[in-house]
Amino acid sequence: MPILLLVLGLVLFLGAHTVPTRPALRGALVGRFGQTGYAALFAIASLGGLVLIVWGYGAARSAGLTGSMMLYNPPAWTRHLVALLMIPVFPLLAATGSTSRIRTIVKHPMLVAVKLWAVAHLIANGSVPDVILFGSILAWAVVDRISVKRRGAPTPPAVTGWTPRDTIAVAVGLALYLAFVFRLHLWLIGVSPV
Repeated sequence: MPILLLVLGLVLFLGAHTVPTRPALRGALVGRFGQTGYAALFAIASLGGLVLIVWGYGAARSAGLTGSMMLYNPPAWTRHLVALLMIPVFPLLAATGSTSRIRTIVKHPMLVAVKLWAVAHLIANGSVPDVILFGSILAWAVVDRISVKRRGAPTPPAVTGWTPRDTIAVAVGLALYLAFVFRLHLWLIGVSPV
């Protein structure tokens, strides 16, 4: 049952997040429900999916499925690799949506951050629920990046030098990283990364 909830949540959440990559489908939904109706449907599907993901994954952990249904057993040193791979994730997220040198270089910082996050967690977690969760999100991010490239989505203006926005993104991102490592991951997920 927990894995079914997790899968249903992923289908709902990632399905909602796939609609914007399909301009014809998005246009049809906006045409039928209006921009406000489409935005409401997107928000409801995303939130419902996220709730099911958290509930299903949490239930899988509580039932011991993350310890008993192992596809592979990562060595202990992979936790250090995850800590290293996660360092750029939060600054990349903080740079999303801003006009900055980071965004010029990376192009799609949120998608790069999601891919790094998923890969890092797949390296250190080998249970069936982990692989379903992190593998699905990684697959979505890869498909979304390909879709963005094929659609020729507009890119923000190129920035040639380091800007105050880059400094803010790095500072905020590193602060969030430290907060997650030392407090928030344990509080939100129930597992300490250190």
